[in-house]
Amino acid sequence: LILLRALNSKWAGFVLAILVILGGLSVLFFGKLESNIVYFVTPTELLAKGDLAYEKPVRLGGTVKKGSIEWDPQAISLKFLLTDGSKEIPVASHSTPPQMFQDDMGVVVEGKLFRNDSFQADRLMVKHSNEYRPPKEGEKPTLLYKDLLK
Repeated sequence: LILLRALNSKWAGFVLAILVILGGLSVLFFGKLESNIVYFVTPTELLAKGDLAYEKPVRLGGTVKKGSIEWDPQAISLKFLLTDGSKEIPVASHSTPPQMFQDDMGVVVEGKLFRNDSFQADRLMVKHSNEYRPPKEGEKPTLLYKDLLK
């Protein structure tokens, strides 16, 4: 306050505004922002937590193991193995998978790991390319997605 009085009145407002902005940015960077960022863990990281990993909401990320997808559209039941190349966790979901969902694709699932080491997913998100091109004449979109993701 003494500093502001020392400055003439036309600079006092400017200095005060800069201090408020810097204070706000400091709170974001050193406090609130970090607590709101949600990361995902890999199967290896989740299993390394031992008993602390079970029955707690978590985001689990990895790759769908090739040949492990079991989809039953009648029961709306999806099962697959999620791997990080080192460990794998069986995932079960009772929602329709995204259209682009396939083998060897990066996915993030939200849910809980249970004591039988199976993961019950409430939400499934797929990694996809940010590039878009329309399918060529006669080309199936599913084939287009596979080309873009590799």
